[in-house]
Amino acid sequence: QVQLVESGGGLVQAGGSLRLSCAGSGLTFSAYGMGWFRQAPAKARKLVAFINADGSTYYAESVKGRFSISRDNAKKEIDLQMNSLKPEDAAVYYCNATRTSRGQQYWGQGTRVSVSS
Repeated sequence: QVQLVESGGGLVQAGGSLRLSCAGSGLTFSAYGMGWFRQAPAKARKLVAFINADGSTYYAESVKGRFSISRDNAKKEIDLQMNSLKPEDAAVYYCNATRTSRGQQYWGQGTRVSVSS
């Protein structure tokens, strides 16, 4: 059974930093692209950052230069370092694992990030 467990959310003041982590189990972690999505109230879930199996990365324009995604295949973990947080970054952040070649996609339960102005 695949599990993705997020941690590290919380409340931070605008301009502050948070680091989210996602631990995977039950999957061949290194074969999956891994990403972070976020969903604010009454809004659609959107991709924030993604790191492919080969280590290449993608960032949404709104977080470029502020967020950094990394992966540790040995630990089966990805992290999202979020700096210079803004109130508009507040959302529930979800970890995602995708293996397009096999049509597989998994989600974590989400971790809430709140940013006070």
